[in-house]
Amino acid sequence: MSKLPKSVIEFIEKFRKNKFQIYIVGGAVRNLLLDKPIINWDFTTNATPEQIQKLFKDAFYNNTYGTVSIPVDNLIFEVTPFRKEGRYNDFRHPEKVEWAKTIEEDLSRRDFTINAMAYDGSMIIDPYDGQKHLKEKLVVAVGNPDKRFSEDALRLMRGIRFASQLGFMIEEKTRRSIEKNAELITKISWERVRDEFLKILGSDHPSEGVLFLKNTSLLTFILPEVDICFTIPQKSPLRHHIYDVGTHLVMSLKHCPSKDVITRFATLIHDTGKALTFRRDDKTALITFYNHEVVGKKLAEKIGDRFKLSNKDKNKLVTLVQFHQFTVSEIQTDKAVRRFIKNVGKEYLEDIIDLRFGDRIGSGAKPDSWRFDLFRKRLIEVQKQPFQIKDLKIDGNDVMKILKLKPGPKVGEILEKIFDQVVEKKLKNERKELLHSINRM
Repeated sequence: MSKLPKSVIEFIEKFRKNKFQIYIVGGAVRNLLLDKPIINWDFTTNATPEQIQKLFKDAFYNNTYGTVSIPVDNLIFEVTPFRKEGRYNDFRHPEKVEWAKTIEEDLSRRDFTINAMAYDGSMIIDPYDGQKHLKEKLVVAVGNPDKRFSEDALRLMRGIRFASQLGFMIEEKTRRSIEKNAELITKISWERVRDEFLKILGSDHPSEGVLFLKNTSLLTFILPEVDICFTIPQKSPLRHHIYDVGTHLVMSLKHCPSKDVITRFATLIHDTGKALTFRRDDKTALITFYNHEVVGKKLAEKIGDRFKLSNKDKNKLVTLVQFHQFTVSEIQTDKAVRRFIKNVGKEYLEDIIDLRFGDRIGSGAKPDSWRFDLFRKRLIEVQKQPFQIKDLKIDGNDVMKILKLKPGPKVGEILEKIFDQVVEKKLKNERKELLHSINRM
C-alpha cells in the first residue's frame, strides 16, 4: 500500500484536532492499495459543509451534494459529509441528499466494492470486501446490483470502465445485472455516456472493454453500428480476413498502437460501412464491400454527432474513417502519395498509419511488412517537397518584377506552371533556379 503524502496527513490531522472524523474514500483508497498514482483526493467526514468551511478560509462550496472543495498544494481536495440518499427519479440523481451519521451508511450507497472503502490514515473500513475483490481482480456491485444500476444507470458503463482500466473481470451476478438493465443507459445523457466510453477506449484494455459492452448488451444501445458487425462475415475466396467484421474491429482496436482516444475510436468504427455494403455472390461465394468507406464516413458523422464530439474530434474521426482504405504499394507515384497526404492532412498522418497498422494485424496479417515500412518512409520524403504554390521559394512579386507585369491572372498561371515543373522534378525548389525559370514561362 502506498504511503500518504505529507499534505494529506496534515489535512486529516486538522479535522481530527477539531474533533471531526475524516476518511479518504473512493478511487483514492483503491489506488493506494494498488500502488497506483492518485489524481483526485476525495474525503468524507461527519462535519457539515459549514463546519468544513470554517476550517479552511479558501474553501468553496456551491453544489447540492454537500461537497466542499479546498485547494491544497496545487490540488483540489474534495470533502463531502457522510451521505445517505433517498429515491432516484431520473436513473442518475437522488431526489434529495441527507447527511448520514456513520461512515458505514455512507459506504453503503456507493457503486462497487472496490470503491466502497474508507481509510483514515491508519485503518481501512471495508464492509463489502473491497480488498478481497481487488486481490481477486473482480468488479462487484455493492449490495443488490439491480438496485445500484437502477439508482444511477451510468454505473452500467462505469463498471465496465473499471474492468478495462484495471484489467479486472466483472463478477457474474453483477455482469448479469448489467445485461438485464442495459437499456437503462438510454436514460443517461450522451455527454456522460461519451465521457465513460472514451475512458474505456483510453484504458489499458480498450478491446476487452468493448467486448464487455457487447457481451452485456450495452453496445446495442450506444454503438449499434459496431454491434451489428458481429453478424457480418468476411471469410471468402480471394479475401485475407479471418474474422467477422465485428471481431475484426475489436482486434484492430487491440493492435492499434495509438494512445489517442479519437484514433482508437476511428479504428473501432472504420469498417462499420461493411454492414450496409455486404454482398455475397451465390456462385463464387465471394464477399464484397464496395464503397464501404464512403458509407462508413456517413456513419462516422452520425456517431460523432450522437456522442456530442467537438467539431475538431468529429472531423478527425470522420477523416480517419473516410481515408482508411488507402493503397500501400511500391509503385505509387509521388503525386499519389502527395494526394493522400492532402486528403488526410499532415496532422493526422501518424494517426491514420496507426489505424492502418491495427487494421492489418486485426485482419490476421503479420506485424512486419516491407511495403508498409516503405510507405512510411515515402510519406516523410514526399513531405519535403512543396505541396502548394505558396511553398515555392519565389512568389508573385518576383514574377511581376522580372516580367514587368501588373497583378492579374497571368501571374498565377506562371506560378502554377513553375509549381508543376517542381512537382515533376524538372526544377528544384531553389530560389536562384526558379528565378531563372520565370523568363522561360
